Amino acid sequence: MAVTFSDLHTADGLKALEAHLAGKTYISGDGITKDDVKVFAAVPVKPSAEFPNAARWYDTVAAAVASRFPGQSSGVSVSSAPAAAAPAASKDEDDDDDMDLFGDETEEDKKAAAEREAAKPAKKKESGKSSVLMDIKPWDDETDMKKLEEAVRSVQMEGLTWGASKLMPVGYGIKKLQIMLTIIDDLVSVDTLIEEVLCEAPINEYVQSCDIVAFNKI
Repeated sequence: MAVTFSDLHTADGLKALEAHLAGKTYISGDGITKDDVKVFAAVPVKPSAEFPNAARWYDTVAAAVASRFPGQSSGVSVSSAPAAAAPAASKDEDDDDDMDLFGDETEEDKKAAAEREAAKPAKKKESGKSSVLMDIKPWDDETDMKKLEEAVRSVQMEGLTWGASKLMPVGYGIKKLQIMLTIIDDLVSVDTLIEEVLCEAPINEYVQSCDIVAFNKI
């Protein structure tokens, strides 16, 4: 059903709006529409406390318009005085009335949004980590285990962190070094660490072999 409001710059006009909004949030329907925008444009300032329904509705529409058009105002003002009878609206003006401030994005809007998203730097995917428990065995009981551990911990590479360690008996007076290490999976290969570093010169002067006791993802 069509509803007409007039003279919304006057108390009489606001009374009609106040009565219409009794028990309603919007001019028509359950959500903000072009009807709200048109009426909002005709109300020069927020209604006073004398019109609580109209004041509440005004704040609701004002917030929606502000979120849609967040640019800073430059101070343009509009006269609230009633204007003389205007000539019939042209077809172009009718087309302007059909502008939907809250409608769907156009294809141009979607394309521009996609271009902005593509221009953003890609988020670096975080690599997983693993906790490794390793047994490192010496050549014999005469191997200096302190120097063996120093040689092992001297290995430094990106993504590798040495942890706690202890000496454990193997037999015949021989002890092995059991040591914890944390690795970043994309940066450190445990197999490469063992085969190409720990079991190669100069560390292999002390290290006879290495075994992975436990390997757990963090």
